[in-house]
Amino acid sequence: MDTLLITRRPHASPTPPHARAALLEDPGFGKVFTDHMVTVRWTEGVGWHDAQVRAREPFQLDPAAAVLHYAQEIFEGLKAYRTRGNDVVLFRPDANAQRFLDSADRMAMPRLPPELFVSAIEALVRTDADWIPTSEGASLYLRPFMIATEAFLGVRPAAEYTFCVIACPVGAYFKGGAKPVTVWVSDAYTRAAPGGTGAAKCGGNYAASLVAQAEAIKNGCDQVVFLDAAEHRYVEELGGMNVFFVFDDGTLVTPPLGGTILPGVTRDSILTLAKDAGLKVEERPYTFEEWQADAASGRLKEAFACGTAAVLAAIGEIRHAGGAFKIGGGSEGPMTTRLRDQLTGIQRCTAADPYGWVHKIDMDG
Repeated sequence: MDTLLITRRPHASPTPPHARAALLEDPGFGKVFTDHMVTVRWTEGVGWHDAQVRAREPFQLDPAAAVLHYAQEIFEGLKAYRTRGNDVVLFRPDANAQRFLDSADRMAMPRLPPELFVSAIEALVRTDADWIPTSEGASLYLRPFMIATEAFLGVRPAAEYTFCVIACPVGAYFKGGAKPVTVWVSDAYTRAAPGGTGAAKCGGNYAASLVAQAEAIKNGCDQVVFLDAAEHRYVEELGGMNVFFVFDDGTLVTPPLGGTILPGVTRDSILTLAKDAGLKVEERPYTFEEWQADAASGRLKEAFACGTAAVLAAIGEIRHAGGAFKIGGGSEGPMTTRLRDQLTGIQRCTAADPYGWVHKIDMDG
């Protein structure tokens, strides 16, 4: 497609600097939002059009909008960072753009060109650059998403969609430094089944996980771990994060992709870093029984979860209906620390980036 011009309609009454500064002192996660958003419309027979940076405001949706009835919706999550040199950078936005395409294909939604995906994010970051926090570990979280907006109650792909990008400043995920999490292994619920939407980043996957997450919290845990739907034996992923296991011989193991696991950008980055460091890396099925046995024998030294929000989070304790066990005494292991430091160093431009993962935004563009 030809490059779509994104027009700019600035907010008539943006947040005053003093009020913004107060909000940035402790933004939390997903509670404080910037002044603007980007919207792009898609209409059958026309394609993508009407791209705008505009004031963030509520959508006007018809009660029969397809997203409200048939859940045609996908999203992504990534961050913008301000470096020590005062540049503003993104981390692997091309990977998020590709996953957005793959999710759209699975959900029978229009394909958003990757260049438009990245351009929309850049346009919003330029406009709301003053909202990028500068405190240690903070960033500007970006949420691109697409919803079906056609007013129609028939069961078929919609003929109208809206792509949108919103942003919120977020503080460090772990206040006071990273700490191991406690997880609950669900034996009552599954996240995804073969042939389902597990590899798509769609809202329905997360809605289906909430009851299991509530079960985890009830049992004093931070996150839920899902097993496979077919045999209910194999570890797949956490409610919103991929999972890795580190063994005494230095081998790194993670469950394989195959349609039921979300192909995380952080997951892929860790695999690359580990392989280039000369570690033995295996993407293979791993049962919950093996997890318990390897932890008991001491063969399993570390386990960690990974995702955009937390980057890497050590798993210290695992609870389940039959009891509980710890890994490495419940403390974070050296491999987890090393990989997180290496990855965040690249993301924030305090370490070399031999992969070309860092995407610098031209703030004058």
